[in-house]
Amino acid sequence: MKREAAARIALGAQGFCDQLPSGRVDVRHFRRVLARLALLQLDSVQAVCRSHYLPVYSRLGVYDRDRLDDWLWNSGEMFETWAHEASILPVAMEPALRWSKRRASEGETWQGLHAMATGHADYVNAVLAEVRERGPVRALDLSDPRPRSGDWWNGRSDGKRAVDWLFRIGMVGSRRVGNFERTYEPLEGVVPATVLAEPTPSDEAAQRELLEVAGRCQGIGTAGDLADHFRIGVTEARPRLAELVEEGRLASVHVEGWKEAAFLHPGATRPRKIAARALLSPFDPVVWCRPRAERLFGFRYRIEIYVPANKREFGYYVLPFLLGQDLVGRVDLKADRGEGVLRARGVFAEDGVDHVHVAAELSAELDRLASFLGLDGVEVGGRGNLAAALRSVRR
Repeated sequence: MKREAAARIALGAQGFCDQLPSGRVDVRHFRRVLARLALLQLDSVQAVCRSHYLPVYSRLGVYDRDRLDDWLWNSGEMFETWAHEASILPVAMEPALRWSKRRASEGETWQGLHAMATGHADYVNAVLAEVRERGPVRALDLSDPRPRSGDWWNGRSDGKRAVDWLFRIGMVGSRRVGNFERTYEPLEGVVPATVLAEPTPSDEAAQRELLEVAGRCQGIGTAGDLADHFRIGVTEARPRLAELVEEGRLASVHVEGWKEAAFLHPGATRPRKIAARALLSPFDPVVWCRPRAERLFGFRYRIEIYVPANKREFGYYVLPFLLGQDLVGRVDLKADRGEGVLRARGVFAEDGVDHVHVAAELSAELDRLASFLGLDGVEVGGRGNLAAALRSVRR
């Protein structure tokens, strides 16, 4: 299989062949996107907006963010947990994630929090009891039963690490309120009792389920690509993938130029053309696995948030630009809410693309994104090899 065909399969699986809504975006459309992605990764950086809004925007266009949040946090259909980092996903998937929570509780992962929890079990149990009694409760509102003497936790006295630990191992649930602030409550408050009563699958069965979901959502990918979707170790994933191939739930295929074998989901479509136009979150599944983005699109991408400003190549918060079946450029964006402007501080085209065509399409996409964010306009800075062309088409 050629790389270009694999890219079209991947984008089709991610929803970029689905028809855009013709009217108001509603819960049915949100469900469709989550069926394509399996989860939304959460992140606190909002240089443009909260990261979970953007993958939905990229596939649906302009919608009401409050409506999405109400569905995510209040419908009873979704819950927050650790999956691909902090994520929100359907409650029906909770049983398949219990193996990861159990391993964390046994200290196989999150060793620092595990050491705290085992070394100060009485304190953690007191926090758990308080959440069960008072929840939903914010971490800063906990009465903090820890004695304030001593130097453990470097003098912290708010119980945040304890409640984060309890959340990580599935002892408490969480939802977001107000300005994306977490509240904590008993897990049965966010996951229905019928789901919690389901039998816990074996680690192997759970991982097969998650890898098959990853295959459906990605369409095609290597062992590392599919394992990354739910943060399964690739060594552990390989025998599960072999079992899925043997059962006919995935197929082993070869993609030209890929050093590793690929796995194709049998339900994946093979589009002849992708007509997408979208700016993508740094945490969008199309690009969150950087080696996969490079293999599929020839697009090398890194987040430079934590790189010193004078050493950044492209900028602080850079969104890849998808046009058709290719990632053709990237934009360093900032939503200046005080001035009501979306600032394209740096605009860069990939080698070999038509600058005039890409600039015209990007201009239209920036206007749409500004509308989605409730901003009045777009300002284009001078950095980047596409900046001049973009300013020219916007005159």
